Amino acid sequence: MSVSIKTPEQIAKMRTAGRMAAEVLEMIGEYVVPGVTTEELDRRCYEHIVNVQKAVPACLGYRGFPKSICTSVNEVVCHGIPSDNKVLKKGDIINIDVTVIYDGWYGDTSKMYFVGKPAPHAERLVKITQECLYKAIEIVRPGTTLGDIGHVIQQHAENNYYSVVKDFCGHGIGDVFHEEPQILHYGKPGTGPALQEGMTFTIEPMINAGKAGTRVLKDGWTAVTVDRRLSAQWEHTMVVTKDGVEILTARTEESF
Repeated sequence: MSVSIKTPEQIAKMRTAGRMAAEVLEMIGEYVVPGVTTEELDRRCYEHIVNVQKAVPACLGYRGFPKSICTSVNEVVCHGIPSDNKVLKKGDIINIDVTVIYDGWYGDTSKMYFVGKPAPHAERLVKITQECLYKAIEIVRPGTTLGDIGHVIQQHAENNYYSVVKDFCGHGIGDVFHEEPQILHYGKPGTGPALQEGMTFTIEPMINAGKAGTRVLKDGWTAVTVDRRLSAQWEHTMVVTKDGVEILTARTEESF
């Protein structure tokens, strides 16, 4: 496995791209309301990235993906395609996944939103999934193994009677969208490669209320839970520092 170690100059560029991606999620929140289409959310994100940030939406055209963001609603695990036909309704949960390219470098992040007031079981799933991400971030530092990261996520999810999606994972990122290493969201402590200062990657746990299995719809992108129960996901891009981690896509509502 060949892992790219980033220079301070490269990390600075990723910091800018990461902040832009976070900014898109901060901007779009007020528009996530009953009656809005996921197509409109995509259009607003596209216009912000291209016209305001003067950046590039990485998803648009990536391996043929037709839109600028992913909008994954309820039982959709990831890679939901925005559409005029998908109208958000009260009680929905939605993940919006944004990746921005600026000056050739990538920032990748996602956030869960509630459409109106969520049902208690949906709210709990979203909360536990975010805790899975945060617990993983807490242990990121040089010497931590990839197995350590996967284990802490899996343990917290399963202790709360949820399941971890194994069909998709986090990934290295830099001046390409996806690079080594793969960041699995399950694993055994002390296994796999150890983190090094200057490594940049995403952690993006997908946690299901029911079974872990997924299937991809005929559009070739949209992944849904096999039992059609709810799924949630949160994602950040980060860099391993000398003694810990810096979250490159941190939003102003968060404190790390």
